[in-house]
Amino acid sequence: MSGITVPQVTQTPSSPPSGRPKKRWTKEKVRSGIIAIIVLAALAVGGYFLYRFLTKQAATQTEMQLATAEIGTIQSKASGSGNAKAKETAAITLSAGGTVQDVFVSPGDVVTAGQPLYNIYSATAQEEARTAQERLDTLNKDMTALQEDAANLTVRAPFSGKLINVKTFSPDQEVSKDAPVATLVNDKKLKLSLYFSYAYEQDMYVGQPVNVSIPAVMSPFTGTVEKINKVSFISPEGAVHFEAVIVFDNPGTLTAGMEASATLTTASGVSIYPYQNGKTEYYETRDILTKAAGPLVSVGNLLNYANVQEGEVLLTLGSDTIDANIRAKQKEIDEAQQKVQETQKALAAFNAVAPIDGTVTSCTLTQGQEVKSGDTVLMISNTTTMLVDITVDDRNISFISPGMTVSLSDYNQNTFMGTVTSINTSKAESSNGMTKFPVSLEVDNSDGRLYEGAWLDYSFVTSQSENCILVPSEAVIYLSDSEGQPYTVVFVQADEKPENAVDIEMPELMEGETPKYPSAEDGFYPIPVTTGLSDNMNVEIKEGLQGGETIFRSYIVTQSW
Repeated sequence: MSGITVPQVTQTPSSPPSGRPKKRWTKEKVRSGIIAIIVLAALAVGGYFLYRFLTKQAATQTEMQLATAEIGTIQSKASGSGNAKAKETAAITLSAGGTVQDVFVSPGDVVTAGQPLYNIYSATAQEEARTAQERLDTLNKDMTALQEDAANLTVRAPFSGKLINVKTFSPDQEVSKDAPVATLVNDKKLKLSLYFSYAYEQDMYVGQPVNVSIPAVMSPFTGTVEKINKVSFISPEGAVHFEAVIVFDNPGTLTAGMEASATLTTASGVSIYPYQNGKTEYYETRDILTKAAGPLVSVGNLLNYANVQEGEVLLTLGSDTIDANIRAKQKEIDEAQQKVQETQKALAAFNAVAPIDGTVTSCTLTQGQEVKSGDTVLMISNTTTMLVDITVDDRNISFISPGMTVSLSDYNQNTFMGTVTSINTSKAESSNGMTKFPVSLEVDNSDGRLYEGAWLDYSFVTSQSENCILVPSEAVIYLSDSEGQPYTVVFVQADEKPENAVDIEMPELMEGETPKYPSAEDGFYPIPVTTGLSDNMNVEIKEGLQGGETIFRSYIVTQSW
């Protein structure tokens, strides 16, 4: 059988394929791919519409709220808070220990000033009070002496006469107290002491004329008996004598120490002679001493044998030393007085009476109890008038003054009226660029509604406008025009655009978004305004409106789904 021979062609073998063997596309595979693409496209379209459904804003229905620019009155107020306390509070604290003897009150009792509260025996307090008073008395005596010294810085002649034994003083010399200055004698008269026998006792009397003889001048002088002293001068002969003091005028040529005698005549004409002659003496002699210490300021007619008149200045001392001593002594007296007041107050605290009208808020005493120094044993508060301390900043302090009233309210909305009693500018405090001033108010609490420690809100009018244009606060809107210029506007309803309206760049609304402001299509136009006072509800319009205009207030949502 014959066959056909196919020639063999020799080929160079190629490199074996790398990785997985290449797949061949078949009709079935192509068909499956097309179906998959169609499914994916359908899912993408469904997901898009689902996303739009889920993210779409809820449709809303809104209603425009309108208001009218009205004529009225508006006030601007300052406000804050403060703490209430009793106007009068008295606490009795003991300064020493003791034993309680009687207690007359209990917490809650109403007492009047002067009503006895308790008795406590304290020997320590009594001793402290006595010692303090004794020291004060001693210091007052010292001050009296110093004041007398101050009055005696000028040394004067105590009577008219002649100076002897004059001391020498240097300029600016520090003169001590009781320093000798001079001896002043009254030489206008001289006196003579003579002794007469008691045999003439009945023949001599005070005022009796006497003839005085002085051998040195060989001239008689007339004198009188000034004094009779019933002494017992015994002569060598054994006779007993009494003393007669005779006084006579000095014609200016006599002096002390001159030998002299005297002769008296009885009623029957018999002459009486003394036992012996005597020596003349100055009628008066006084040593002048300084009565205070101080630097020498000036010297008067301070010369030996100088004649001076009564009251004439002899020496003047400076007051520097005595003034310093007086100041130091006054300081001691002030401290001693304070100590006496403290000890007396402490002593009174042991037998206490109510210092004020009020209610006993605490009393820790029981009969027989031992108390110690520092114990606060009783407190009384008078709450019929309360004090409220507030602070007012420097922006509003000029609107408050003593005597004006301030509205107050507590957390329960109970209202009270406070009266300004003081503004303590000296205790103002500054921080963060603002100064706050303490202000005190008095509140009548006769009904007892206000309790001690309560926090109160206050307010008072700082300014007021009457017959002004008022709009609700939310009607005043702050926007910018198309060029970025800021404006304060009120949207006013009008049939056509007013001349003073401005073009405002209105924000574009998203689908379903509630509008914020009305537009010209709604019949409202933004009118620039100048504002004045404001409160929690309204704003004063000073320029831009005439009053009576219908204005946009706000949008409210009436329904949403």
